[in-house]
Amino acid sequence: MRDYKRETEKRVEFIRGVLKSARADGIIFGNSGGKDCALAGILCKMACSNTLGVIMPCSTKRNYGSDKDDAEALAGQFGIDSRTVDLSGVKNELCRIVGEAAELSDVAANIAMAPRLRMTVLYAIANSENRLVAGTGNRSERYMGYFTKWGDGACDFNPISDLTVTEIYEFLRYLNAPASIIDKAPSAGLFEGQTDESEMGVAYHAIDEFLLRDAKPDESTMQIIEEYHAKSDHKRHPPATFWDYMVY
Repeated sequence: MRDYKRETEKRVEFIRGVLKSARADGIIFGNSGGKDCALAGILCKMACSNTLGVIMPCSTKRNYGSDKDDAEALAGQFGIDSRTVDLSGVKNELCRIVGEAAELSDVAANIAMAPRLRMTVLYAIANSENRLVAGTGNRSERYMGYFTKWGDGACDFNPISDLTVTEIYEFLRYLNAPASIIDKAPSAGLFEGQTDESEMGVAYHAIDEFLLRDAKPDESTMQIIEEYHAKSDHKRHPPATFWDYMVY
């Protein structure tokens, strides 16, 4: 297990250095009520008193229920300023307008659109108030490509990107984060009944055992992990350019 006291100190130092370098006045992050944004938000608040968490429900009942409740509990416990921007109407209207030009896939309408709308909101506020957008993605999700390109994968800096899901939970327990956030099943809340592990078909502990070299998953699990990693390779690299092709 990591030394989370030392981890806290170093990450707070990192965040303060990023802010100073950018000459930013504050930080903003999407407060979904989940484990990753909870840890990122706590660390950012420790580093900068002017940290804002934005709650952005979009379409699903969970967004307006337990997710919103947990986001508010986090903000209240750690003194994080909070605002709410309801995106359901915007998403529905955008789906209607784009649907007149193309038949939207389930991925486009129900999975990718909400994270990209949320990132639009974060950057609109950030640009207006000289804030930096904090990323909330973890190492396990990144390896699997379980994030939306130009959505929740976009940020100005990320204080938790090297941590696996297992380590995220350990860190949250160390910081005494709300139990409701630690105990609930990880979910992006993009559609009713969705959970990360059921959607991927593999448990986070298996992914983390592989990443941390604690154990090698069975063959079928490894196949899922390898397939997810391979097909999402483009998400982890800058856009391909002709210059890159010419150089190599």
